[in-house]
Amino acid sequence: MVNERSTRPSVNGTCEPAFAAVRREFERNFTHRGEQGAACAVYYRGRKVVDLWGGSASASNARPWNEQTLVLSFSVTKGMAAAAMVVAHHQGLFELDRPVAEYWPEFAQAGKQRITVRQLFTHQAGLVTIDGPVQPELLADHDRLAALLAAQRPAWEPGTRHGYHTITLGWYQNELLRRVDPRRRSLGTFFQDEVARPLGVDFYIGLPADVPTDRIAEIKGFHRLALLAHVHELPIGMILAGIWPRSLVSRSVRNLPLSNPAHIGEPGYRELEIPSANGIGQATAVAAIYGELATGGTHWKLRDATRDALLEPARIPEQGERDTVLKLDSRYTFGFSRPSRHFRFGGSESAFGCPGAGGSFGMGDPEHGLGFAYLTRKMGFRLFDDVREKAVRDACYQSLAAMNKHSRAA
Repeated sequence: MVNERSTRPSVNGTCEPAFAAVRREFERNFTHRGEQGAACAVYYRGRKVVDLWGGSASASNARPWNEQTLVLSFSVTKGMAAAAMVVAHHQGLFELDRPVAEYWPEFAQAGKQRITVRQLFTHQAGLVTIDGPVQPELLADHDRLAALLAAQRPAWEPGTRHGYHTITLGWYQNELLRRVDPRRRSLGTFFQDEVARPLGVDFYIGLPADVPTDRIAEIKGFHRLALLAHVHELPIGMILAGIWPRSLVSRSVRNLPLSNPAHIGEPGYRELEIPSANGIGQATAVAAIYGELATGGTHWKLRDATRDALLEPARIPEQGERDTVLKLDSRYTFGFSRPSRHFRFGGSESAFGCPGAGGSFGMGDPEHGLGFAYLTRKMGFRLFDDVREKAVRDACYQSLAAMNKHSRAA
């Protein structure tokens, strides 16, 4: 049995007494669950109540994780991209039920003329892959990438089903935003200007060259073949389909020529904008942004139509909740994942968030006015509900339950 007292990790930061269970489980991640370096944060009703970090930011353990550490967040980035699109909608730059082609005429190619913005954001457009190799040089040229995106043909009849657009969603969001923004800003630039910088938080979609490399946590990752040794942690249908190179599962994750998912955060990729996958930042940033959205977007004074669209129940496609790519039930709105039969989170169906490969997760919970984030540099194999992240999240909700019980007793 592990002696917690003798192996207690170096965990730093702040945690309000009411959320002491969160700190306890965060520490247990290092003593009992193999965590190596991570951060977690919670915003509750507009206040930061948890801001913890611990472990190492480097594989050699030479660099301790500190208050300035940034880490690759994988698909947690989708939530940050979605936050940018929420603000753009609030600014009146697009409407969800208008065709994408109304804003981006070239998009109408290959049978896409009737795809709505809502269908695109909810993974119903069938645009899960890109024909041809996607090299860094292409990603650096937004105009060339846009032309390639516009030429793609949907893999299914849009609106009839949904399937996780693992990498491609953010590129389509980026070009839509470039078309509707009067300044033609990219999604990464718009996110900095309208979301991150106004809130004073550190998160980047496309890492600036002036960010010191010693602030960035190292992620070792794993070769894709390692997934075969962890089939019990992943949807078996997804694993079996992924063995076939031409399957939608395989094609959706192989848009980039990478054998190790962690390489998406290394030089050559980290400075590019891959809004579905390579955001680099801090847990406090993710939690702060979700906290703002969960409490009604008070910083931006979101208009009613935007708040309603953000919180409305997920609209299920014609063929049901089965995700064509993930091979499990899923729900989506506005670019966020929503609670579903296979992935429960938050205090009600109004919760929204995005898990990231390896064990990271960010979410907003309007029911409790909560923003939550857990970011790690040690990659696990689950799509969501990584044991480390979930232990901390569960402790957060246990703390809320105890607070409410105490409040009712008083």
